[in-house]
Amino acid sequence: VWSDAFSSISGSYTYEITVGSFFFYSGVKLLLHGLCSNTTVKSLDLKGNNLRTLGAEALGKLLRQNKSIRSLILEWNSLGAWEEGFSFFCQGLGANNSLQQLDLRNNQINHQGAGELAMALKQNASLQELDLRWNNIGLLGGRALLNCLHSNKTLKRLELAGNNVPSDILKAVEQAVDHNQDRQTILSETQNRTYILSKEVLSLKDEKNKQFLDLMDTIDKQREEIARSSRMSAARVSQLQEALDEQHSIMNSLKAKLQMTEAALALSEQKVHNLGELLNATKQEQTSMAEHHFTELQQQRQEGADREGKLLRDLSAASEKNLLLRNQVDELEKKCKVQQDQLFQVKQDLTNTTAELKLRAVQAEERLEMEKRRFKQSLEDMESLRVKEVDHMTQQMEASGRSMQDRIQRLEAVRAALEEELSQVKAAALSERGQAEEELIKVRNQARLEEQQRLEHLEEKLRLMTESRDEAQNCCFKQKQMVAEAQAKASQLSLQADGLRRRLEELQQDLNSKDEEKVMEVNKVKVELQEQIGHLQAERAAQDGLREKIAALERQLKALSSNHREALLDKEGEISMLLEKLRVKEANISRMREEEAQRASFLQNAIMAYVQGSPLGTHSSRK
Repeated sequence: VWSDAFSSISGSYTYEITVGSFFFYSGVKLLLHGLCSNTTVKSLDLKGNNLRTLGAEALGKLLRQNKSIRSLILEWNSLGAWEEGFSFFCQGLGANNSLQQLDLRNNQINHQGAGELAMALKQNASLQELDLRWNNIGLLGGRALLNCLHSNKTLKRLELAGNNVPSDILKAVEQAVDHNQDRQTILSETQNRTYILSKEVLSLKDEKNKQFLDLMDTIDKQREEIARSSRMSAARVSQLQEALDEQHSIMNSLKAKLQMTEAALALSEQKVHNLGELLNATKQEQTSMAEHHFTELQQQRQEGADREGKLLRDLSAASEKNLLLRNQVDELEKKCKVQQDQLFQVKQDLTNTTAELKLRAVQAEERLEMEKRRFKQSLEDMESLRVKEVDHMTQQMEASGRSMQDRIQRLEAVRAALEEELSQVKAAALSERGQAEEELIKVRNQARLEEQQRLEHLEEKLRLMTESRDEAQNCCFKQKQMVAEAQAKASQLSLQADGLRRRLEELQQDLNSKDEEKVMEVNKVKVELQEQIGHLQAERAAQDGLREKIAALERQLKALSSNHREALLDKEGEISMLLEKLRVKEANISRMREEEAQRASFLQNAIMAYVQGSPLGTHSSRK
């Protein structure tokens, strides 16, 4: 029941068990067996229970298995009287790693038990306080405990009063325990220092990480700014490209306009050619009509005269048509001039735009200039061709007019001859009149139909020509208005130029009068400038000093950063030096322990020799 009860104790509380004296032996055994698997009991007091051999073995098993007991009190239990049980207890103590305080007062421990206990202390690494007062350890047990302290580094308190241990051994034990205490304090201090230094190192690492993160943030910001500037430049380039595309579109539109003008010129040439064909057709008709009239004049003089009048009217209409055609040619020339002026204005606009685009794209400007040169050359070629063609057309028209005049003169001569022949043929014509009248009616009907068709065709052509004439008149009117405005502006500019000339003369007089004053002022200004130059040189020297200070401050910052790094390295070196010093001190402590052990062995040998040589030694040997 006891074992089950103590094995079932658990929780977050710390239990302390005190067992009074005269506790039954079997009960103690069951209690210790139950505590083997317990994890909450921290302190166990078994003072005055006469545990004997089996109790010592149970305690050894408890110390082997239990990992929670920190304090164990075994006063007045006579554990040393039972060697086998005490040795088993010492083995359990050597295997334990959680016990910190052990009280073995008044347990009849002799020098052999002290040796077993020393062997256990060599293996134990957790016991800090051991109380062995009022036992029978003696000299040999004291030496064994002293020897174990050379390998045990955790024991800070060892009580050996009332054990017949010599004073020098007690002092040596006290020194060893003090050395352990010093070592523990040094270790705790070094641990604290290492903890503090590790904290500082971590803080420095955090600072460095923060600085690194700040640098990365600044780098990211700079990258974002670079990306933003690249995007802006790309947008600017796209804008410039759009402007170039617009200029190209303008050039294309101008080219289209030129093509349209060329087409219009071709149409005008075709119209002129058609008019020439019409003139030829009219000439042929005139010849046919002349022949017909010759036959009619043979029949009737009056009808011949009417026909001649009609022919004259047709000729006058043809001449008028020729004049209209000449006027139309002149209007077309004016249109061409207007278009040339517009092209010139467009060229000026293009030059202005190219001047603005020179700052943005030099290559595009060069290409545009090359295209302009080619365009100008093509325009000049077209203008020369057009002038040649117009001259050729005018020459042809003059030649045709001359030929028409010659033909009119010939017709008049023929008319005179016909009048002479008319009187001769009049008689014959009377007989043939009837037949001629019938044929004449038929020919008249055919001629009327043909004349109506021709008149409709000519009216359509005249309508088209009047529309083109109206357009040319509108363009001429606009050009006249522009010329009037330009003349008005030129007159205003001439008036302004006259006023400016007068003003220049007056200013010249004023300048001549003020030259002397300016010379004086210039001298004063020179003096002031020299003073200002001196001040500026002084300010420049001060700025140089400030720059040197800034450079010195930058060097100081660099030096501080290098010193900071050196300080970190020095601290790391100090940490390594402290660790090296700890190793050296541990080596010195081990060396001192070895020396103390040698001294203790020398003292032991000397004491043994003294004891054997003294009468007490002989008396004890006799006993």
